[in-house]
Amino acid sequence: MTPIERQFEQLRVLWPEAAITGLADGSYLITVPSVELPPGWNKARTDVVFIAPVGYPLAKPDCFWTDFDLRLANGGLPQNSQQNQIPHLSDQRWWFSWHLASWNPNTDNLMTYFNVIKCRLQQAV
Repeated sequence: MTPIERQFEQLRVLWPEAAITGLADGSYLITVPSVELPPGWNKARTDVVFIAPVGYPLAKPDCFWTDFDLRLANGGLPQNSQQNQIPHLSDQRWWFSWHLASWNPNTDNLMTYFNVIKCRLQQAV
């Protein structure tokens, strides 16, 4: 089992319906369906998609996507987000330009990055 497969299995312990797909360039698309959202959003759940880039874990994940129709409860657009296509796919999703402050490939993993995403989604701004 490769390191990314081991890390993905750890993610699946908490998110059993998560999926991983190898992309043509050697990166991996990780999808976590039906992530619960707090009040402040226009829906109770959203799918989350992110990419483990070529060179992962030395290359850190960056940005993520949600359902195309995710908005704030008041109809506004979330900060640092816009419509964007997922690389290598034709899917249009709602893209969050959300970057890690730090990344240590020796200790951080897919679960680390997914927790960063969950923290961002806890802020309905």
